[in-house]
Amino acid sequence: MSDTFQQLADSVLAGNPATPDDALAVLRADDSELIPLVAAISRLRRAHFSNRVKVNYLVNLKSGLCPENCNYCSQALGSTAPVLKYSWLSEEEALEQAAAGIGGGAARVCLVASGRGPSNRDIDRVADVVAALKEQHPGVEICACLGLLSDGQAERLKEAGVDAYNHNITTAASHHDKIVQTHTYADRVDTVEKAKSAGLSPCSGLIAGLGETDEQLVEALFALKELNSDSIPVNFLMPFDGTPMAGTWELTPARCVKILAMARLVCPDTEIRIAGGREMHLRSLQPLALHVANSVFLGDYLTSEGQDAAADLEMIRDNGFVVEGSADDHQTERPQPAAPAIRRRGAGTDVLPNA
Repeated sequence: MSDTFQQLADSVLAGNPATPDDALAVLRADDSELIPLVAAISRLRRAHFSNRVKVNYLVNLKSGLCPENCNYCSQALGSTAPVLKYSWLSEEEALEQAAAGIGGGAARVCLVASGRGPSNRDIDRVADVVAALKEQHPGVEICACLGLLSDGQAERLKEAGVDAYNHNITTAASHHDKIVQTHTYADRVDTVEKAKSAGLSPCSGLIAGLGETDEQLVEALFALKELNSDSIPVNFLMPFDGTPMAGTWELTPARCVKILAMARLVCPDTEIRIAGGREMHLRSLQPLALHVANSVFLGDYLTSEGQDAAADLEMIRDNGFVVEGSADDHQTERPQPAAPAIRRRGAGTDVLPNA
């Protein structure tokens, strides 16, 4: 099969789009073929993104209290998950949080608010935060994620300085009604189209592990390709206690890597972002996933704790990558980090065994 994967990569690099059957072949690759698969698909990642990793940072402007019934979400209607619930952060609080991510190397700040969709007053509130954020950090990209948009709201966000809008299709159209009933798949697509029409960069992705079939994962990815999503966040279900999907564990680290590899094959020149659930599901294969994906979230997610940001940056550097827009991104030779201190452990010392 390793030759087949290389041939698939050759074909896509030659300008031939991957087919649904090609995507299924990647998704259904035997775990023993994982390294040859990544070696082949990483050629597409390198061809379009070199050794760069884009770092993104979430600011949760408004948490919980959502009227939608998305079965996977800890903030949804009916969820009893113990998450923080608060109305809008003040402008000062939002700027402080954003600055922490930018200081850690984030090129994009994602301003997120729970709820079905924003009111016009909410749009004005976000616009004020965006203006202040752009004034303090002129080079930062800003992505808004506020739910379903009404007519004219995308244009207002664009005028305020928002660069991108995130609204995930979440899952395949054929599976959507099993996951949420308070809005439709068509509602989600409509919001992505509104963002595109206003000149905002469309950011739309999916959540894997929602009980979908292999074919439905492929369906979702080809739908995202059809939508011309500029960036595709690939989330892995975090089955929060207190939600209808609590106790749902369908993913393995190897399958998660194959899902990311499939996304790269189908959308070779698109930003593929390793998003929520990566620490829980990719685990020790997170570094391997960077060889097919080119973007990550830094730090915490909306209602769950992420990996330590310093560990994320170390993981990027240790695997031969550079953070996009960093000083290292413009150097032909990367500075070597200081050698870690070596400690004696266990027998013969006063330090407890590392076990």
